[in-house]
Amino acid sequence: MLGTNIFCRHYFVKWLAVFAVTTSPFECLHAENASYLGNAGCAGCHQTATNDWTGSHHDLAMQVATPETVLGNFNNATFEYSGTITTFSRRDDAFFVTTDNAQGDMETFPVPYVFGVEPLQQVLLPLSGGRLQALTIAWDSRPAKEGGQRWYHLYPEEKIAAGDPLHWTGGYFNWNTSCAECHSTDIKKNYDAETGRFSTQYAQIDVGCEACHGPGSRHQQLAAKGSLTPTQTGFDMSLSARGEWHWLEGASIAERNGQLTDTTQIDTCGRCHARRGTLGEYHPGKPLLDTHRLALIEDPLYWPDGQIRDEVYVYGSFIQSKMHQAGVVCTNCHNPHSNQLIADGNAVCGQCHLPTRYDSPEHHRHTAGKSGSACVDCHMPSQIYMGVDDRRDHSMRIPRPDLSLSIGSPNACNQCHTEQSADWAYSALMDWGIRFTDRRTHPGRAFHAADQGDIRATPTLIATANNNGATSILRASAIAHLGRLAANQLMPSLSLWLDSNDPLIRLAAIDATGPLPITQRERLLLPLAKDPVLANRMLVAERLAELPITPQTPTEETLNNLFDEYIGVQSRHLDMPSVLTQLSGFQLAGGEVTAAKDRLLSALKKNPQATVSRINLADLHRTLGDDAAAKVLLDEGIALNANDAGLWFSLGLLEVRLGNHDAALVALKKAAALEETPGYYHYVLAVALNDQGQPAEALDTLAYTQRQAPGQPDVLAALAQYSLLAGDQAAATRYQAELNAMLKAAGWQ
Repeated sequence: MLGTNIFCRHYFVKWLAVFAVTTSPFECLHAENASYLGNAGCAGCHQTATNDWTGSHHDLAMQVATPETVLGNFNNATFEYSGTITTFSRRDDAFFVTTDNAQGDMETFPVPYVFGVEPLQQVLLPLSGGRLQALTIAWDSRPAKEGGQRWYHLYPEEKIAAGDPLHWTGGYFNWNTSCAECHSTDIKKNYDAETGRFSTQYAQIDVGCEACHGPGSRHQQLAAKGSLTPTQTGFDMSLSARGEWHWLEGASIAERNGQLTDTTQIDTCGRCHARRGTLGEYHPGKPLLDTHRLALIEDPLYWPDGQIRDEVYVYGSFIQSKMHQAGVVCTNCHNPHSNQLIADGNAVCGQCHLPTRYDSPEHHRHTAGKSGSACVDCHMPSQIYMGVDDRRDHSMRIPRPDLSLSIGSPNACNQCHTEQSADWAYSALMDWGIRFTDRRTHPGRAFHAADQGDIRATPTLIATANNNGATSILRASAIAHLGRLAANQLMPSLSLWLDSNDPLIRLAAIDATGPLPITQRERLLLPLAKDPVLANRMLVAERLAELPITPQTPTEETLNNLFDEYIGVQSRHLDMPSVLTQLSGFQLAGGEVTAAKDRLLSALKKNPQATVSRINLADLHRTLGDDAAAKVLLDEGIALNANDAGLWFSLGLLEVRLGNHDAALVALKKAAALEETPGYYHYVLAVALNDQGQPAEALDTLAYTQRQAPGQPDVLAALAQYSLLAGDQAAATRYQAELNAMLKAAGWQ
């Protein structure tokens, strides 16, 4: 995937920080060099908004460490983690942390900045090369009676030591790369790949007015001249999108006067409140996909039914919701300046949902004012991130315990009634007369099946992708699942998706073309080389990277411009191993072997546990005839992480090619044992077992795979073939019949 932050393991908190001007090591941009004014330039005319903003989580997004801003106990407090004792101390008005450094040695670091106020606060510590790092020991700022007022580790169940990418000195906790964009205003990362140094700058330390509205100098100039008009504001866009809402006679839900056609507001919020990867320079008012690439409904970020699983920062769940489809925007519920809800409790929902109908025991079936009677309890259940931070799912869905039974996703009923089962919850809904008509065709079931390689999900995936009444993220996610599961079924609709007015659907369709022959990709994607959305052009470049540029042809200029843009955008993010790996793949497809190798080496230097980078580099060594170097790389990776199935699988294939059959079986068995859902690794192991004269073990492996994860045609085909070779005609016939029935059910026949 493109971008940076989408891979970040440093999760957002509800941040905070007083407006302040800082100096070294991160100098603020001078006014003459930029058109950003700072909050003081706005406060004179916008006092109400300024008052709301002051003290908000946006205002307090990042603070200089002072006795007023530091919340944690620095009175020589200690915290032990994995055998390391970290000490928090203070000298006058300066704060220090003594902890293990990147080499595992104890070192004392000054604390220049703090992140967060509630429910936790982190400290930022300086490292060489202009880096700031977020310490993974955080201060729980909740009241003591709620378990707060303590230091705690973000990964209490793991033993993370120096050298691990999840150590606080690693890339995942680097402020410059992963945090700064969304915690300060007008960030310039300024990473120098030659020296490996950052010279990061910002216009303002916190998330100020101009972080959302854009630079304010033109607005201020027009105001001074008295020339402001509704259409001439001095900003590139308007964030006003609340709309007017009305109640039709007898209706219980209000409707928006006219459809929402401008997504600028939610795209602006989504720039930071979405799981996404950063692309080019951000320009206020640009569509989200023109500056970022959005994560879809996929494991491990979401449950198959679309509920939040990993931290996805609200936007991705919100655009799944019926509220979004109805035209609701962020400021219909939240004060954009204070970040607070605009009404208390159920009154937020009561703006559009008639309270006499919905805020009543007849609807929520709980005692009024008690647990379960709040709209958010049933429709916006929460998950805890960073140990103490409750985040609510914004897809605002109906509880579905039936899906919990079939695909394992959580449901709001059992998140409250923890002592009861999903079957109990489903029975309760049935007793209330609630019936779900999509139990077998719900997209979540198809996504779950697709994740397990079950081709019988194909018809539902196609139907979901073509459902014009579904949300764009649901349709795009269906296309993405279909591309991985059944690329042979893409063609009937692929051209329609590539021609969609919705950029997210185009993005998913472009991605899904990966398995197609380059001649087909060329025909389908060349028209999208000039797509108006940057995320789409970037992906087109990746999909056409192996296409040779023929001089003096109509496509020469198009491809040159496309590839130059791709390299230019990716080159801004060479601090990220994931981007280095993507750029390596692009360069390798274009025949730049040495450059591709250098990118992968750089990625592994930054993160030795970057599995994809390591496997790609091992494959590159193999293609260059250096099998010994490939084996060393894979062995080193396994020494770092012996539970990585991909490394064991790659090692097994390498051993097969080297003729080391016993070693190959050992590695392939390890890969299969680590495979979360029995699938391709088990299938390859079975083939290897059969080839090495162990047909019974091969059949046992395939039969186990078929029981645990049915619906994989290669597995059934191998079962039929190997059963026939073993002389079991009845079993071979049975498996072949199952395969034919499965292919028919999947629409493959």
